[in-house]
Amino acid sequence: MWRYLIWMLFLIPQWGWAEVFIGHVTHVTDGDTLWVAPEGSHTPRKLRLQGLDAPELCQTGGEASREALQKLVTGKRLRVTVRYYDTYGRGLARIVVDGLDLGSVLVQSGQAWSSRWHRSLGPYAAQEAQARVARIGVFASSGAELPRDFRKRFGSCHPAR
Repeated sequence: MWRYLIWMLFLIPQWGWAEVFIGHVTHVTDGDTLWVAPEGSHTPRKLRLQGLDAPELCQTGGEASREALQKLVTGKRLRVTVRYYDTYGRGLARIVVDGLDLGSVLVQSGQAWSSRWHRSLGPYAAQEAQARVARIGVFASSGAELPRDFRKRFGSCHPAR
């Protein structure tokens, strides 16, 4: 019983753990991946936007998605919150710029899909629905393919290192 309580005391602080910092973008890789240098640091960190999936660069809409992200973040101060890391070591980040949730803006403007997981349509499902109704961005065409399906068929657009 005591061991259980001690383990719980060690785990509880980690449940609410998040790394939060202010930074600026040094590079935009694609529509959902960017490099952010925290203020006071010259070492940028590779981050992936949490809750969305943007088209691959070689996929229809991929370049437009990257350009939309670049336009939103260039020269701006970003508030970054990282709670998780993906299998590639990238921080999965929620980013706020000019008081707006970057993921929400990208999905609502049709530059990305809300991340799907099992039966969930993801955190930006309402924004995606609005973009689909408005037929903007990747949703302008009825044949838009989810990036995960595109990757299954063609692999990543990034060359192997």
